[in-house]
Amino acid sequence: QVQLVESGGGLVQPGGSLRLSCAASGFALDWYAIGWFRQAPGKEREGVACISASGGTTYYQDSVKGRFTISRDIAKKMVYLQMNSLLPEDTAGYYCATRRYFCTYSSNQFDFWGQGTQVTVSS
Repeated sequence: QVQLVESGGGLVQPGGSLRLSCAASGFALDWYAIGWFRQAPGKEREGVACISASGGTTYYQDSVKGRFTISRDIAKKMVYLQMNSLLPEDTAGYYCATRRYFCTYSSNQFDFWGQGTQVTVSS
């Protein structure tokens, strides 16, 4: 069955970096878009980045453009979110999710979700 497992979260100081990983199983990455979402306490879940099924298109929320990079390794069935220049407002639970073919920032249109990994940016 479809399964997504995130890892790589942790505590980091402002200005630091983390790389989140999303291990995919039960489906072919080149048929599915993968999105990264985050949710902070008391806030709605928001789309952070997405890579299309073809891998040819990536999308980023404005607040992370230039700091975060989404990538994937088809052979390893892994999707990554490299996060640089982290800010306290990046603190949240981060989730990867998948849907067929195309990206969208609407979390309701993603069919399968991982359990999440916590990122805390604090000095």
